Amino acid sequence: MTPGPLLTDRPALERNRARALALPAPALFLHETAIAEVQERLETVNRTFTDAAVVSGFPALWQQALPQARMVADAEVLDLAPASLDLVVHAMALHWANDPVGQIVQCRRALRPDGLFLALLFGGQTLQELRAALAEAEVQVTGGLSPRVLPMGEIRDLGALLQRAGLALPVADSFTQRVLYRDAFHLMQDLRAMGEGNALAARLRRPTRRAVLLRAAEIYAQTHAGPDGRIPATFEILCLTGWAPHDSQQKPLRPGSARQRLADALNTSELPLRKGSQPG
Repeated sequence: MTPGPLLTDRPALERNRARALALPAPALFLHETAIAEVQERLETVNRTFTDAAVVSGFPALWQQALPQARMVADAEVLDLAPASLDLVVHAMALHWANDPVGQIVQCRRALRPDGLFLALLFGGQTLQELRAALAEAEVQVTGGLSPRVLPMGEIRDLGALLQRAGLALPVADSFTQRVLYRDAFHLMQDLRAMGEGNALAARLRRPTRRAVLLRAAEIYAQTHAGPDGRIPATFEILCLTGWAPHDSQQKPLRPGSARQRLADALNTSELPLRKGSQPG
């Protein structure tokens, strides 16, 4: 069981994804960006992976890019056998997880020693402009505030999850992509075509008042529109990397085990503290 209240309404998320895939042209360009990033990172690793799995809500797209990998649905319980893989890619779905630590732990358990875990997901700066515009508009029009955009993790917090899950050599980094739209309604339409519409468990279950949306579009344009009238939308993609522990991996030195004084390495003098003084 997932502890605490649920963040994501899974049936709603699955409906959103299905509707996006039913469109003549679903907007999966950010997945394509993530695929290119994964391929580039795997090329820099001096390893040949023979048993790989990709956790994804859009398996057909990722299967084309990584045809040797097995596709796994991003369910609460992942279909991954223990110690069966040398590579697990969690592909643009972890931000919707009700239990992100549990997802990473499951991936870690599925890895053999020295196996690689790689996750790409939306980070906390994603849609910052839209969040602010919707919040301000709703407060002005209704006097209240409701959950509309998925709260996404910050890189520092998500990087710490790798260690909590028992992964070695953890690395968390990010990159940002800015996309230009005609207006806020064009952006919202694209979010639906991405399958990234509102699937929060605590969302309003009735349509948003048109006055709120009109005011949000107005605020968005006033605050962010460029000379050509188009508005930017920020998408931050976090990249999390960690390895299943293995004896061959580098390990940090024990405190006090250094063989050279820091003052010698810096070519400077080491001055003792005066009696009663405190280190700064």
